[in-house]
Amino acid sequence: MSSERPLSPHLQVYKPQLTSVLSITHRMTGVFLSVGTVLFVCWLASAAGSADSFDRYNAIWGTWWGQTLAVAWLLSFNFHLLNGIRHLFWDAGKGLELQSAYRSGWSVLLGTLVLSGLIWFGAGGAA
Repeated sequence: MSSERPLSPHLQVYKPQLTSVLSITHRMTGVFLSVGTVLFVCWLASAAGSADSFDRYNAIWGTWWGQTLAVAWLLSFNFHLLNGIRHLFWDAGKGLELQSAYRSGWSVLLGTLVLSGLIWFGAGGAA
């Protein structure tokens, strides 16, 4: 039995748009947040444990790659939060027009950078 029906196009056929890129990024940040949360819980457990354990974890987070992971986790958290709020508005039927969707998408990106910068530098992360 041969089927002459057209196949569904793959992602490579489509030109990336802001809405699709943000949707894919939202899923990726959700996965990254899960992994980062496990690391955060391990850090909390080390704080509840011995001073040696806590010092070892703090030494790891003090390295350049530990700081990079922390910044990436913070950016992921803020992006996922703001984009989630955007989706809640969509669920309520607000902002579904193309122009509004793009405006809110760029607002999520800008808000992610601003909020992350305020938290990072406000908490003394760059010190």
